Amino acid sequence: MVDAIRVGLVGYGAAGRIFHAPLLRAVPAMALTVISTSKANEVAALDPTIRCAGSAADIFSDPAIDLVVIATPSATHTPLAADALRAGKHVVVDKPFALSLAEAKDLAALAAQCGRQLAVFHNRRFDSDFLSIRAGIEDGLVGRITHFESHFDRFRPDVRDRWREDGSPGSGVWFDLGPHLVDQALALFGRPQSVNADIAALREGSASDDWAHVVLLYPDMRVVLHASMSAPGGEDGGSPRFMVHGMNGTLVKKRLDQQEVQLVAGLRPGDRGWGADDDPVVYHDGQGRVTLRPALPGCQQDYYAQVATAILSGAPLPVTLEQAVAVQEVIEAAQISAREGRRVALPLP
Repeated sequence: MVDAIRVGLVGYGAAGRIFHAPLLRAVPAMALTVISTSKANEVAALDPTIRCAGSAADIFSDPAIDLVVIATPSATHTPLAADALRAGKHVVVDKPFALSLAEAKDLAALAAQCGRQLAVFHNRRFDSDFLSIRAGIEDGLVGRITHFESHFDRFRPDVRDRWREDGSPGSGVWFDLGPHLVDQALALFGRPQSVNADIAALREGSASDDWAHVVLLYPDMRVVLHASMSAPGGEDGGSPRFMVHGMNGTLVKKRLDQQEVQLVAGLRPGDRGWGADDDPVVYHDGQGRVTLRPALPGCQQDYYAQVATAILSGAPLPVTLEQAVAVQEVIEAAQISAREGRRVALPLP
């Protein structure tokens, strides 16, 4: 075992700068050593001891690097992760895992062949809203669940000139926010029997989808996943982040986790107020009584702490490869459903 896992970060755009670098640097077992980017000045401002690499290949060929983190546009995830695995590195790849179920399965098989750890960055499992709703479910407050609804709504009325919205492979809200919604649902309930979806581009000038409404069908429960880029007040609870109806009551979590806002503002794990969420979970007990349950704090840095433990001691990854492939299957089933206008059964053939 080494004192710290030496990490190479590929990409220093929004994902690398806002999420990966700060969360990695908050974990003592992780040592962010090199970043592949053209933004050398920004890397130096972050930490002058971090080396700036000219390309991803420079990181892959560096024998001192143990873990590679892929934080690049979605269409590059699979080829870069495959190259890193073949170079003998452990890999964390940002969501989406891949652009297709076939790619996801091939990448999982390659990781097994190479004997390396491969994890998808589903950091939203460590959000205050999800942790709080999961705790309420596990406490048995709602009893048998019949309806679970999860929204990830934002208000971005103007289409921006960026790869996430330009219509290229891997762009669009379903590849951007869909993996978070699907991963959280599957973490709670496992694979559904089928998927029914409507995915559309509704803003003027949209080249990629910016609205998705996906229903996961279970034998005695329906799970509604919704993402929108044209929902004023969405991030502030204009539509509830979570709503759970059961035979014994209802849970409502109105507002989105605040860690992304905190990271953008410069707050870091360990700082006072980090992960705090003053928006409680509202519990309706079915008898007219309402109880407020304080929200649990968010802790996205725990994702990388668990990855470190998995690499150093063989403990389970925070998101297993089987779970990552299952998420990709639902992502693809929803695309087929929306495209063909039909319910799609799982598993996909």
